Amino acid sequence: MLKHQIALSLINGIGPKLARNLITYLGSVEAVFLADSQFEKIPGIGSVMAHKLKTLDKGSLLARAEQEIDFIQKHHLQTSFFTEDNYPRRLSFCEDAPLLLFAKGQVDFELPKIISIVGTRRPTADGLNICEKLIADIAQRHPGTLIVSGLAYGIDICAHRAALKNNLPTMAVLAHGLDRIYPGTHSQTAREITNHGALLTEFMTGTNPDKPNFVKRNRIVAGICDTVVVVESAHKGGALITAGIAASYNRDVLAFPGRVNDTASGGCNKLIKTNIAALIESIEDLEYALGWESQTNNEQSTQGALFKAPDSPEEKTILDLLVIEKEMNLNLLSMACGIPIPKLSATLLDMEFKGLIKSRPGGIFRLL
Repeated sequence: MLKHQIALSLINGIGPKLARNLITYLGSVEAVFLADSQFEKIPGIGSVMAHKLKTLDKGSLLARAEQEIDFIQKHHLQTSFFTEDNYPRRLSFCEDAPLLLFAKGQVDFELPKIISIVGTRRPTADGLNICEKLIADIAQRHPGTLIVSGLAYGIDICAHRAALKNNLPTMAVLAHGLDRIYPGTHSQTAREITNHGALLTEFMTGTNPDKPNFVKRNRIVAGICDTVVVVESAHKGGALITAGIAASYNRDVLAFPGRVNDTASGGCNKLIKTNIAALIESIEDLEYALGWESQTNNEQSTQGALFKAPDSPEEKTILDLLVIEKEMNLNLLSMACGIPIPKLSATLLDMEFKGLIKSRPGGIFRLL
């Protein structure tokens, strides 16, 4: 099956949507290379593509796929086809996601918290400090968060190295095959990443790091995460492209601002000014934007609430529920506690004044 998956990914013009139609209609990926006259009947396959599929040099495609399999087996790589369970769920929702991914190392694509950090290849000292501090704070308050970037000079490599330093898993998305590392000066870091995360690419061996490949790479960086954080960026560059793609995928985009005349921050300021990105200055802004709560804060909050004695049976019932559920909205609290909403609202307001709980937008309540 892998041979046919690789061969299918080699056909220009076949993206996830057409590939899914082909596989659904024909019954399997192998059948794509056996079918002859059925292509015109498949939704999305016009006469031009049907002719192309009929006249494919299938033998060459499958032979190339076998060469790739030899490399995969020799170097103990993992593959993820877009119809398989091990394909990154977040990425699967992106229409232009790659059909097939190759990975070296071990990483859980379904970790609950995944952040992509991108930026200029020519960062300032302040930019590097911001990147390192943000990741150190993430490690302290949200251990296990996966840090994604592109292994490029500047902010990318800073993010990877800061993640490794702080014992966070990290993943580098490459613009070439796994038979090389670009830039070569980052080879040692790449080796470390495979021991604490993974190198990921959609490109087969023999693929050079050509300019168009970096743009294609950026859509994986944008789609595989929960949010994209831009640390520093000029008015043009790959970080802005990644941010724009992330916004089109409905991902949160955050950007650190800079002074008006700072060239290195012109792109970040533009993202904020055009409402593509929200402004971020600290880990607290990241937590607020994503609705995250620090594990440290959660423990302290829960303990603090438990040590404050409730003044009524209703307050005790509410506190007991929030210890278990972490947070609940007003309607669910009313049903779970059996307290009418008017009385519950007054009780919650009193508890908030006492410092037992706090309210969030949308009528959500949690322990302080």
